[in-house]
Amino acid sequence: MAKPQKKSSKVGKSKKRRRSPPQASQSEKPTLSLKEQLAQKRKANLAKKEFISLLTAAVGGGFFLGIILFAAGGIKAAVPGILAIIILSLAYKYPRQALFAFIIYVPFGGTITYYIGNSPILQLAKDAFYIPALIGIWQNCRQQGLPFIIPKAIKIPLFILLGFCLLTLLFINGGQQFNPPPVGLLEKPVKEIPLGMGILGLKVFLGYVPLISCAYYLIRNQKDFLFLSRLQVVLTLVCCFLGFIQYLLLLTGVCQGTRGYVGDALFRATLEARCYFGGSLLYSPEEGVIRLPGTFVAPWQWAWFLISSTFFNFATGFTDPAIIWRFISLGSLAAVFINAVISGQRIALALVPTCFIVLLFLTGQIANFKRFIPIILGLATILGIAMVNNPEVVQERLDSFTTRWEAAPPQEFIIQQFNDTLKNLDNPLGNGLGRATNSARSMGETKLIETYYPKVIYEVGICGLIGFLLLVTTLTKTSFKAYRSLKNRNLRSYGAALWVFIVFISYNTYYYPLDVDPVAIYYWFFAGVLFKLPLLDQQDQENIAAQSKAKRKRSLT
Repeated sequence: MAKPQKKSSKVGKSKKRRRSPPQASQSEKPTLSLKEQLAQKRKANLAKKEFISLLTAAVGGGFFLGIILFAAGGIKAAVPGILAIIILSLAYKYPRQALFAFIIYVPFGGTITYYIGNSPILQLAKDAFYIPALIGIWQNCRQQGLPFIIPKAIKIPLFILLGFCLLTLLFINGGQQFNPPPVGLLEKPVKEIPLGMGILGLKVFLGYVPLISCAYYLIRNQKDFLFLSRLQVVLTLVCCFLGFIQYLLLLTGVCQGTRGYVGDALFRATLEARCYFGGSLLYSPEEGVIRLPGTFVAPWQWAWFLISSTFFNFATGFTDPAIIWRFISLGSLAAVFINAVISGQRIALALVPTCFIVLLFLTGQIANFKRFIPIILGLATILGIAMVNNPEVVQERLDSFTTRWEAAPPQEFIIQQFNDTLKNLDNPLGNGLGRATNSARSMGETKLIETYYPKVIYEVGICGLIGFLLLVTTLTKTSFKAYRSLKNRNLRSYGAALWVFIVFISYNTYYYPLDVDPVAIYYWFFAGVLFKLPLLDQQDQENIAAQSKAKRKRSLT
């Protein structure tokens, strides 16, 4: 009886061996014929030749322009000119790579700008990646018959808002250009370029809306999506590390900051106090005042980078399929919390933890809280150690926050800004595009308005405000439908985090993050990412269906 049993076991093993080769062949890539291999090799060689040819022509043209600029303005004019020609050429030819370079450049733009040279032109250096890539994607859409405006629902609101902006540019900015207001007998006319200010103001206001389409076509599959989400985590981690190093350099006296300054200079961020990274900073420990810029030009841009990074790191930390990236993302989120405390930015100190708690509830992750208890405990431990070791820092930040709130409550400040703006509004088309935009001050006199919706009213009037509200409301509604349609749990949670970010920025009026980096870029770009998630979800469902079909087929054979 023992021998037949051994024989039957051998028969079972032989059956398993017969079935195993088809399973192995499923995972292996199909072998290419010699003809196909040669075709791929020819294609790769042709792409290499095209790249070398383009790079050679760009470098040659860049150096030719650089010689001219060097003769006119020296090395500080020549180097940006050479780099601009090379980057513009490559970005137009390779739009996908240019968009990734654009996203990488954004958080380091302030630091790079001041290392190369403090020039207003360098503030627009990131657009050398963006604009050629945008043109390239638009041309590809035309050639392939693909829609450029994504999603279609925002097309009409966008054109309505653009129409109001063009009316303001034509009649208000144009009137200021060709029919300037009269001046007194002994007064000199102010040198302004209102049309140039209007064009620059329009670029700031709506110039990054096409990033929705750029992000949509940038992501082709889930591999691209994971690369982008992880890239954003790594960028946040690097920036937060540099921000922490900046704080240590000031704390140890390697950088002096605003120590020793007198009067109002003790409480004002200045470029002269710059500490290796970023731009203007304020550090007066004798007065208990600190405002760090991190890697950005100004401290409040760093604050809004930390706030926006809370959403992206949260999304990746709770949804990435790889456990190692979940831990890295939540470690990056801990770095965001620490920098929100040490940066001295009251708005970051208030909104970073608030956004984290809101995301836990609105994305549904609070229901899976037990699953993430170890991670949450690790995050709390890191923050707890930092707070115990630096109690005076935490106390200073809390005192600064409460003092500011008591002196000027945000709701009263916003109402005051609305009232002041409406009093100075002469017509429904506003006072002119760019008239309340900081980056347009080189073109003429601008007004500082520190809340976003009053700023929109001041520039493009009530008509422009209605158009903008129509656009962002449509965007919010459409993005909600997009994320609610997702079946994949991880994609759905990631989409929920992006939707909360879109809602928060769309209707936030405290300060003006939609006017400057990085929120002016992240808002539109990650809206495009959200609109691509349903297609990725569809690909995922098709892959699952194909795998189950193949499994059934193997079981039958």
